[in-house]
Amino acid sequence: MTIPWRDVFPAMTTQFRRDESLDLDATARHIEAMIDSGASGLVMLGSLGENATLEPDEKRRVVAAAIEAAHGRVPVIATVVETSTAAAKTYARDMERLGADGLMLLPAMIYRADPRETLLHYRDVARATQLPIICYNNPLAYHVDLTPAMFAELAAVPNLVAIKESSGDVRRITDLRNTVGDRYVLFAGVDDLALESAVLGADGWIAGIGLAFPRENQRLWDLAVAGELDAARRLYRWFTPLAHLDTHVKFVQYIKLAIQAAGLGAEWVRAPRRTLVGEERRRVLGIIETGLEQRPKLPPLPKRRRRAR
Repeated sequence: MTIPWRDVFPAMTTQFRRDESLDLDATARHIEAMIDSGASGLVMLGSLGENATLEPDEKRRVVAAAIEAAHGRVPVIATVVETSTAAAKTYARDMERLGADGLMLLPAMIYRADPRETLLHYRDVARATQLPIICYNNPLAYHVDLTPAMFAELAAVPNLVAIKESSGDVRRITDLRNTVGDRYVLFAGVDDLALESAVLGADGWIAGIGLAFPRENQRLWDLAVAGELDAARRLYRWFTPLAHLDTHVKFVQYIKLAIQAAGLGAEWVRAPRRTLVGEERRRVLGIIETGLEQRPKLPPLPKRRRRAR
């Protein structure tokens, strides 16, 4: 499939049952809701997908289920989260064989690689597959910063095609454009910097809290890229308290609770994460319920046609 590198690619959760077993049917139902909202692609098994808590076979089952659920309507991007370069290369090849349309690649987990090691990791994994790759930069979470200068060095690798920019510093959008021009597709990766990123020239948004509010998420992006900034700002002011839930260490629990409150899935997570309790749960649920109560009325979206592979 030719991937439309633009617009909203939700970072999907992995749905579990109360006993922490995979719920692939619930995951597929949530995928359907995202496609109906107008999403241009699906990012599976990223941070929100709780990749690190899944067994290798489970990861492959989740991606296979996503490919089946998407049914050629939107591309499925599989996230590569491994502790070694060798394991990442194996996983990338497996995703290509399964039929994933692209990859999102993280630095090797646990070890804090220096820039030389990080560049080698990205080059080696890219050489292991023909799939196009989104490079995920999240130094706050993973303690490895892919700087604009490093992306300039990686520009010769043809299948490193996009960047999910989650440094938390919106100035990076402009710094990347000044350093590498239009060499990479740029995705906003932090929900409460989405409008700012769009205004500065991001091509798309790998979104989190939009999993619970998909139509509003899509509408915000559409307004931003159309230059309808007054309307975008109004919608963003409603959206921002919800978007802040994406920037907390418990963002997986927060967003899954929002998904449940919106009737699109369940809050169950896999240990060591635990579902929210007590005052924290009441506080976060209050933010979500306020968002639901004040939810803006939006026009219906057109039905999506199936894409040709």
